[in-house]
Amino acid sequence: MSVKYVIVERVNPSDMAAPRKFYAMSKAAGEVSLKQLSKDISARSTVNSSDTLAVLDSLIQQLTKELEEGRIVRLGDFGSFQLSLSSEGAETADKFTSSMIKKSRIVFRPGIDLRNMLATVSYSKG
Repeated sequence: MSVKYVIVERVNPSDMAAPRKFYAMSKAAGEVSLKQLSKDISARSTVNSSDTLAVLDSLIQQLTKELEEGRIVRLGDFGSFQLSLSSEGAETADKFTSSMIKKSRIVFRPGIDLRNMLATVSYSKG
C-alpha cells in the first residue's frame, strides 16, 4: 500500500507577494474507529474485542490523567506523549506569571517501528 496525495496550491505565508507554489498534501484513505481497532486487535490475539476495547478506553483515561499531572507517558515501542506549552515572554523570571501561558498541546514522539515506517512508506498520486 502507498499513501495517496493530492497537489495543492499555496501562498508563502512569510511573503504574500511571492508566487504561489504547489505542494503535496496527504489524502486520507478513510478512518478506523476505536471499536474497529479493538476488533482487529482481538482477531490477532487471545483477548476478545470487548476486553480489548475496555483496555484501550482505560489507556485513554489514564493517559489523560498522567498528562494532566505533567508526566511524560512512555508506551514502550509505540512511543511517548508529553505536554508542551506556548507562552508570552517576560523580561525576567520573576515577572513571569501563569497567565502568560497561552496554550498547551500534546506532543507524540513515535517509537522505532513507527519511525521506520516513515522511512519506508511509498507515495502515489491519488
